[in-house]
Amino acid sequence: MDKLLERFLNYVSLDTQSKAGVRQVPSTEGQWKLLHLLKEQLEEMGLINVTLSEKGTLMATLPANVPGDIPAIGFISHVDTSPDCSGKNVNPQIVENYRGGDIALGIGDEVLSPVMFPVLHQLLGQTLITTDGKTLLGADDKAGIAEIMTALAVLQQKNIPHGDIRVAFTPDEEVGKGAKHFDVDAFDARWAYTVDGGGVGELEFENFNAASVNIKIVGNNVHPGTAERSDGKCAVAGGTYSCGSSGG
Repeated sequence: MDKLLERFLNYVSLDTQSKAGVRQVPSTEGQWKLLHLLKEQLEEMGLINVTLSEKGTLMATLPANVPGDIPAIGFISHVDTSPDCSGKNVNPQIVENYRGGDIALGIGDEVLSPVMFPVLHQLLGQTLITTDGKTLLGADDKAGIAEIMTALAVLQQKNIPHGDIRVAFTPDEEVGKGAKHFDVDAFDARWAYTVDGGGVGELEFENFNAASVNIKIVGNNVHPGTAERSDGKCAVAGGTYSCGSSGG
């Protein structure tokens, strides 16, 4: 089996789903399991300065194989998967030499359709990996992890000239904590790239920022159709707004 695919399938077999509203980082034990596995693999590959912080940030260096003061370059991926869908017992399906049309997910009626996902038209003849429709696949961002680990191996095996290469794997990106405990000074790279999403050959230089707010509304939960007659008490109407005082 192709080493890139082998690594990817190994990583998605671990449930690393993160959890929102948890103080600890990483938010789930499964992320530690993947981080420790990656640490072991990096050490076996001979990388140096392999460190795993108490907040679950794993860093390592592939030392330069050329002389001179060459600025270090970095590559980063996150180990957690989205809390919005299960990442447990992932069952990857491999579609070799995709010929177009719907891709059946598992044994039910669910399919991946080019009508819904036009990007499939661009993938004819390629090997695709999907789930069976019951879980996340975890390609976000275990595909990125597998790519970084495989790239390190290729650089070593083919003795490709390079300066210091720094890599980092972080937890809890999906719940907005991935960068909070990232030590930029310790990473010590002149440039760095996050290997996460985007098409082949694409480079993204911007991203969105997001925040969430939890609002607690105290009152009587009533149907919006009767909220006007709720005796002026603050009421949650339809779960999206609160009615004002009577006559207001």
